[in-house]
Amino acid sequence: MKSLLKLRISINLIASILLFMSAIVAAVVANSSWAPYYQMFLDQELYLRIGDFNLFSHGGHPLKMLDFINDCLMTIFFLSVGLEIKRELLVGELSTFRKAILPIIAACGGMLLPVLIYALIVPGGSAEMRGCAIPMATDIAFSLGVLSLLGRRVPLSLKIFLTAFAVVDDIGGILVIAFCYSDHVALSYLLVAAALFAFLYYMGRRGVTAKIFYLSFGLIIWYLFLQSGIHSTISGVILAFMFPARPHLEAGRYIEQIRSIIRTFPVSEKEEIVLTNDQIKMLKKVEQASDYVISPLQSMENNLHGLVNFLILPLFAFANAGVVFSGGGSVIGDVSIAVAVGLLTGKFIGIFSFTWLTIKCRITPMPQGMNWKNLAGVSLLGGIGFTVSLFIANLSFAAEHPEMLNEAKFGVLCGTIVAGILGYLVLHMVLPAPPAEEKK
Repeated sequence: MKSLLKLRISINLIASILLFMSAIVAAVVANSSWAPYYQMFLDQELYLRIGDFNLFSHGGHPLKMLDFINDCLMTIFFLSVGLEIKRELLVGELSTFRKAILPIIAACGGMLLPVLIYALIVPGGSAEMRGCAIPMATDIAFSLGVLSLLGRRVPLSLKIFLTAFAVVDDIGGILVIAFCYSDHVALSYLLVAAALFAFLYYMGRRGVTAKIFYLSFGLIIWYLFLQSGIHSTISGVILAFMFPARPHLEAGRYIEQIRSIIRTFPVSEKEEIVLTNDQIKMLKKVEQASDYVISPLQSMENNLHGLVNFLILPLFAFANAGVVFSGGGSVIGDVSIAVAVGLLTGKFIGIFSFTWLTIKCRITPMPQGMNWKNLAGVSLLGGIGFTVSLFIANLSFAAEHPEMLNEAKFGVLCGTIVAGILGYLVLHMVLPAPPAEEKK
């Protein structure tokens, strides 16, 4: 179990470094002689034709590379987020009231205060107000990556608290995207998508567990959402809740099958390099039984982990974090200041104060291993917005206000970097010294 935890921490750290480096490369390229090629790459039109039908199109126009990354590939990211949310609601840290109440309240504070601070900084009623949701999100992978730098000094309760309130943040971000960044809704597409979701739910209840079945219909539903006016990434979240959480084969029956296969496995007296047909047949049964004992929900989440963290998110960062510092590109203004201050101070004040009030009002006790000092550090890490913040910034300003989008990107990068550094430094000072074996 400990080795598995170390592996997961290492993967989160590597993914976070890759994500950060992709953002740095994007900013460098966007301000270099390669900038025209960078823009050409983002403006490249994509086609996946079947006759006259182009799957990668919206309103009769082909998707550009930037649209493909943000509307298609990020749907896979949100599918992964949805799977994680469902797991947390079923068996994780949001599965009971006692477990969920503290991170839920903390997350509410961490969403409300940044929005309020943003609204106080930018002029009321202006176009800048469209970006008030940008600083409300916490990036799970990035924040856990920073936390992992502190190794075994971090108490388990602190990791669980950060993960749980970041998941609730994701739910808030998803709701904002669904209700605030959707317009000109085409009801006919949504009705067909709803019927397909109902069909998938019914088939799940009937015991269908094939992942390819859900993904195939998911692709159709994604296209319907793309045409409907509701942002297509929401289809990925809803699709996640259609994946069955129960395995096709229970663990007890699986053990019985494996034991039966082992008892009847044909073993020759002479050791041979090449297996017989009967041996291969038996091993295929073991492989099939092993697949059946893992639920589609858990299996899909595990399958998407590498794709999302090592391809989709770095590509998203490369496409969306290209802040332009020259050539008339504005980086400092009301939007950048509001986003950075919202992430840095709004998240910290919101998470810390709402958690303090919850504990002082005796709604729930302070989790074992946590204290006010390390809570302050993890509240600062909540200001690491990055992925979802950049995503909401793109939805807010890309179409009509590219100069504000550039400011928003700069604000997200500044707020994220400063929050990450301060959070790490505070935790480094307040957490107990590492075990002796970890120092070696």
